[in-house]
Order: sequence, then C-alpha cells, then structure tokens
Amino acid sequence: MSTNKHNTSDVFGITRDLPLNYVERDSADNKLVENLTREKHLVIFGSSKQGKTSLRKHALQEPDCVVVHCSNKWQLSDINSAILKKSGFELTQSNSKSTTGKSKIFAKITASFFGASAEGGAEAERENTRESTTTPLELDPDDVNDIISALNSINFNKYIVLEDFHYLPTDTQKDFSVALKAFHEESKYCFIIVGVWLEENRLTVYNGDLTGRVTSINADKWEDDELKKVITEGENLLNIKFNSDFVSELLKQCHGSVYILQESCHQCCKKWNIYETKEQTIEIGDKAQVESIVSAVVAQQTGRFNSFITQFSEGFQTTALEMHKWLLFPVLTASISELRSGLKYSKIRETLEANHPSKGDLNPGNLTQALQSTAALQVKKEIKPIILDYDQTNLNLRVVDSGFLIWLDKQDRNELLSLAGLPKV
Repeated sequence: MSTNKHNTSDVFGITRDLPLNYVERDSADNKLVENLTREKHLVIFGSSKQGKTSLRKHALQEPDCVVVHCSNKWQLSDINSAILKKSGFELTQSNSKSTTGKSKIFAKITASFFGASAEGGAEAERENTRESTTTPLELDPDDVNDIISALNSINFNKYIVLEDFHYLPTDTQKDFSVALKAFHEESKYCFIIVGVWLEENRLTVYNGDLTGRVTSINADKWEDDELKKVITEGENLLNIKFNSDFVSELLKQCHGSVYILQESCHQCCKKWNIYETKEQTIEIGDKAQVESIVSAVVAQQTGRFNSFITQFSEGFQTTALEMHKWLLFPVLTASISELRSGLKYSKIRETLEANHPSKGDLNPGNLTQALQSTAALQVKKEIKPIILDYDQTNLNLRVVDSGFLIWLDKQDRNELLSLAGLPKV
C-alpha cells in the first residue's frame, strides 16, 4: 500500500499527466529506451488512447526534448517553423523569396533562451553564442539545410518530438519523410514521431530511403498480464482490492484497450465511493457490473461514432460511385474479430463487387484511391481521433480506435447502415 494519499482521478482514468499507475512494457518501453542513443529517428505508433504519449513522457524527461503538436493545415514549412519556435527562435517574415516563390523568414534567438540555458562558469561561451546569433538568420522554412544550420547555431542538443503526426495532410507527411532523411544524414538531430496507425513501416512507405534510419515502436499491444499490473498498481496506490472475478471479466471485455480498462476502473471506484486512498483496505467490484460499466464508458462516445459514420459516408464531395460511403459497408457488416485483424483489400473488393450498385464493373483504381485517402478524409472532417486507417504495406483497412469496436459490438448494425445511407442486410 502507498503511504501517501492519492486522488482516484490521478490513478485511474484519462489524465493530462503521466498516470501514477504507469506500467512499463518490454515490447515498448524497453525498446524505446534502448534506441534513444542509437542516433536513429523513432516512430511510436498504435491505436488511439493506447499510451503512446505516456510512453514517450515516461522515457524522456521534459528538458531533454522539444514537443511540437502537428496541425491538419500544416505544410513542411509550418513544421520547420514550429520546431524553430520551440527551440527558442523568434520568427518574422522576410521580404526575400525562396526559389519556390515563398517568403523567407528571419529567425532570431530570444533573450530568454540564454537566460533559461545559463550555466555557471560558462559566461564567455554564452556571450560568444549570443553574439553569433544576435543578427537574425534569413532562412527558407522549406529548406532542411537552413533549419539544421539554425539549430547548429545555438548548439541545439534535444530530441524533437512531433505529436499527432497523423493529423498532417498526406502530402505533408510525405514531404517530411523526405526531409527526415536529410536530418539523419546532415545532422545528429533525432526525431520522435507519434502517430495513430497500425502500420509499422508507414514512413518508409512514403520514403524508401528511410529504411534502416527509422526504428518503429508498437505502443498498441497490451498483454493481459500488463493490463492486470495496471490494475494492481492502482490498487496499491488507493489501498483497495478489486474482486478477482471483476478483474477477469474486465480483462475480457476491454479487448486489450488500456483506455477502456483505466476508465472502467475509475467508474467502478466512483460506484463504490472511492475518491482517494483509503485508510483501511476495501474490496470493491462485482463481475455482474462489468458489462454495464464498460458499456457506459463506450456509450460516452456514441455521438462521436455516429458523427463519424455520417461524415465519412459523405466523402470529400458528391460522386457517382460514393466510394467512401460504400467503404463503410464492409466495416459495418464485418465481425468484430475480422475488424480487429483488419479487412484485407481482397475481402473489401469482394464485398463491394457483390453489393455496390456497380457490382463487378467497379473500378479497382477507385477503390484503391478511396482506401488511401481514408485518414485524409477524417482529418479534413476533423474526426479526432481518427477511427479508420489504411495500411498500404499489408493492404489492410484497420480500426485504430478500440472503443469503436466495443461500441460497434453492442449496436444494431442495420440502424448504422441506414445512418450511412446503405442498404440493410
């Protein structure tokens, strides 16, 4: 038992900070720590709410990195500018133009940067650095070489973290994948890219030259014993004990989702009026409560999931084939086990050829284009986090929100098909 008092909300559920019951995983934590010193770029990937950011925060202290949260409207120049700002530069627009016709920028290091980095006994070195960077640097924000030169000018020595990389437009992701090779070859700077997808080689698909230069870390997978340890650590912090049958049933019904598990434990604590560490150990939870608790947790997102179905079915614009709407047909009619494994391209095509109005005359190119723009459509519709993603390496359509799978398992599929404007089965 913990000797300190803790709030239940700081232990179970979703928190902004690292959860107090954080559990290390060999497949993720150890691999990340082992690769931090190998001078390779790192990609942390997995489904939504599976602990990607917590993994990064646990392995890397705040002073050791700068964190940039990506936007769905950014281009390569916006990423590079955000990196410079986070590194201590003030940016202003220049009147000069780059070779592409875009405006260059002036980058000047802020005075507070030197104050924050001041070290005793290093006054002369600090003064030299101040003098060399007082004159603003004129940079092309699209040119990786200029960004590297600017960072070199301040002796930058931190990891650069790009959170929510999946929100970037596809073209921007591809452009940055090209830039990443230059960062690897022309500098010692290492990036940690965090994104929602289940494709291990996402960046190397965009740029084959990154092969061997990028290490991917799967943060999606949680073994039952790891999830059970999350519960145990929380029990110790709150001086409670979940009923063993409750724990066993919860592990079955959360389907490997650490978010569902954490939130369900939090809801159970609320039912038993556990809001902080107890003075005396108390056993809580009942196997019969699990289904209703999990259902309640998932039901909190019913509006978001219904909105996803409606907006995704509309596609980017009205078209004759309505491919995005029909992509939902195999998703909404597949079994949960099929969705968990991912829907193969061949299976999707077979289903659409049997049910789409165009049937066997359906153009495979239209299907491929729709699949490849799955994430881009959700980003444009501001569906956050995204729910579907297409794995171009393995030709798989994957559900990257485990909560959606649990929710879908409890819905009337024909009602969802009607919501999407699709025929019932």
